[in-house]
Amino acid sequence: MFRVKLLAAMFYVIIAMAEEFSSLKAESPATKVEEQPLDWEPLETSQPATSTESNHTLTVSASIYHPEPNQTDATPYITADGSRINKKDPKKHRWIAVSRDLHSKWGGNVEFGDSLWVTGISDELDGLYVVRDVMNRRMRNKIDILVGKDDPIMGRWDNVQIAKVE
Repeated sequence: MFRVKLLAAMFYVIIAMAEEFSSLKAESPATKVEEQPLDWEPLETSQPATSTESNHTLTVSASIYHPEPNQTDATPYITADGSRINKKDPKKHRWIAVSRDLHSKWGGNVEFGDSLWVTGISDELDGLYVVRDVMNRRMRNKIDILVGKDDPIMGRWDNVQIAKVE
C-alpha cells in the first residue's frame, strides 16, 4: 500500500512540474503585435466620443498593473478572458485591462480580443494593445497596461486617447 501511495505522489509531482514548464513556454492566443507593422494613426476627433460611438477616439486615464495577487485576483497570471500571461516578460504581450464601463458586458463597446490604439502616454507605451482583462468595478473610464514588476515603468496618465482598431 505504501508503494502505491509513493508512486501516486511521484506521479502528481511529475504532472505538476510538466504543467509549470508548459505554462512557461505556452504561447498565448493573442496575435503578436511585433509582426504587424502599423503605418497609420487612428482618426482624431475634436472632442471625446461617448462609449457608444464606435470608430471614434475616447479619452481615458491610464495606469500600469503587475500580475500580482494584490493588484489582480488569486490567479494573477490568468486574465479575465482566460489568456495566460508570460511570467518572465508580461510586457511583451501588450495587453490591457479596461474598466467595466468600457467593456461590452457592462454596456460599453470594447470586447475581449479587441485591438485598441493608445496614444498620449509615452513613446514606449503608445501603440497597439489587445484587451484581455477587466478592472475592478470601482474603476471608471480607465485602462491598465500590463507590465512586469521588474519593468522600470510607473505612472498614471490623464487625457489618454484610445481608438478601436477594426
